Amino acid sequence: MSEQSQPSVVDAPEAHRYELRLGDEVAGYAAYELDGSTMVITHTVVEPAHEGQGLGSTLAHDALTDARRRGLEVVAQCPFVSAYVERHQEFADLVVER
Repeated sequence: MSEQSQPSVVDAPEAHRYELRLGDEVAGYAAYELDGSTMVITHTVVEPAHEGQGLGSTLAHDALTDARRRGLEVVAQCPFVSAYVERHQEFADLVVER
């Protein structure tokens, strides 16, 4: 990955998702629904050309970090995010069951 293509994760609330961007390209996203003070992360996608580079983990980390910053609880409906939280227990306190 070149220096100019470092990943950035931004909230795109109009699309109800966090987008992982490499420059101008959306390389992946984590879709969510807000329900009061709860964020339900429903689905995570990394485009096939970018799989295997750890971008899904970057996306999960940044989405969970933003949820914490915003004071939201998280329902990890997405299996990838759920598995990420299992491996990164520092986010376990954010996750609630539905």
